[in-house]
Amino acid sequence: MQDAALRLKALMEQLLGAPLPVRIRAWDGSEAGPPGTPVLVVRNRRALRRLLWKPGELGLARAWVAGDLTVDGDLYAVLDAVAEMVWERGEDARTLAQSLRDPDVRSAVRGLIRMAGSPLPPAPPREEVRRRSQLSHLHTKRSDRQAISHHYDVGNDFYEIVLGPSMVYSCAYWESPDGTLEDAQRDKLGLIARKLELKPGMRLLDVGCGWGSMAIHAAREYGVSVVGVTLSQEQAAYARKRVAEEGLTDRVEIRVQDYRDVGDGPYDAISSIGMAEHVGSERYLEYARDLFALLKPGGRLLNHQIGRRPWRDEAAYEIDEFIDAYVFPDGELAPIGETVTQLEGAGFEVRDVESIREHYALTLRRWVANLEADWPRAVKLTSPGRARVWRLYMAASALAFERNRIGVNQVLAVRTPGSGESGMPLRARTWN
Repeated sequence: MQDAALRLKALMEQLLGAPLPVRIRAWDGSEAGPPGTPVLVVRNRRALRRLLWKPGELGLARAWVAGDLTVDGDLYAVLDAVAEMVWERGEDARTLAQSLRDPDVRSAVRGLIRMAGSPLPPAPPREEVRRRSQLSHLHTKRSDRQAISHHYDVGNDFYEIVLGPSMVYSCAYWESPDGTLEDAQRDKLGLIARKLELKPGMRLLDVGCGWGSMAIHAAREYGVSVVGVTLSQEQAAYARKRVAEEGLTDRVEIRVQDYRDVGDGPYDAISSIGMAEHVGSERYLEYARDLFALLKPGGRLLNHQIGRRPWRDEAAYEIDEFIDAYVFPDGELAPIGETVTQLEGAGFEVRDVESIREHYALTLRRWVANLEADWPRAVKLTSPGRARVWRLYMAASALAFERNRIGVNQVLAVRTPGSGESGMPLRARTWN
């Protein structure tokens, strides 16, 4: 009799202490759960072993990346249904040790162990980062270089599928949800240029320059000279090719260089777009001080950075396991208040903070659509597991932005000289 799904549903509800919000389809073809709800497909018993050996988000991620767990239908609907159980409990979640004090939970776990079969833990998918360092050794130049390589050196052809022609890997700025991704990314680059008040003859440092889009836009549209720095060899090669094709080699220099090694300041302006998430809390003040030192008096910094909601007990905050293992190794998010405090601690005068959270949800949904539309080629260019990582990461992130679990902020700061003359307009946001 085919009843794995029914048994699994009962055990999961016993474990969670609540009705399962999705329908389950098990490896034996059986289904159970509320009709008409999203379908979570448990393709084999190995998925259960992954969850038992690594309960929570990382176990689910391993099962998804390995293909042991998938969905039938709308991925967003499944993620939305399970978000409260897995991603939104935050600091209020009970630890596994606390949960196991409940006799019903212990009974459910024993039932899952019997269903899972072999007691041996499955090997993690090969796409998972093998941890080589402890937190006290994070964000050295070497570890940052390795982390950036893991994330960005996936292949430029793969990123072309996801990002589209703009090749901008950060939140776009939308006039309307019906607009094109390319227009929204162009508008974002223009917004940053206007906030920095770029003018012909100025020098711009673009920290974490990616595939060169901001550098090219600033040089072509505003006549500035740009130095872009990245730790990714693949990004740098791609950006240099684009710069040459645009005929901008006299105004744009792309370097494979750590921002901490940039020594040819002062610059008139600095843009840091989607890079500061890699810096880490322990190094953030150093990052801010380094950029402050690279700016001339009166120069502006535009720091475009993802942030998270603050916790009541910040000491209890932990880095997201899935993101750390598969997407951004060693990446950290901070509340916007902490970011502003650190920038001010380095000497900056913070003049404007703009939240564009909803814009990132729209951007991510477009990236997911691009990936899904060219799925076979994306898999061929990377691996099935890597493509699944990106699909899950971007779809889950879109929902996180929509639910206000995370946000993204543009912070405009000035290296205001002792005279107090910031160079800012009397009325703020003249760039809109």
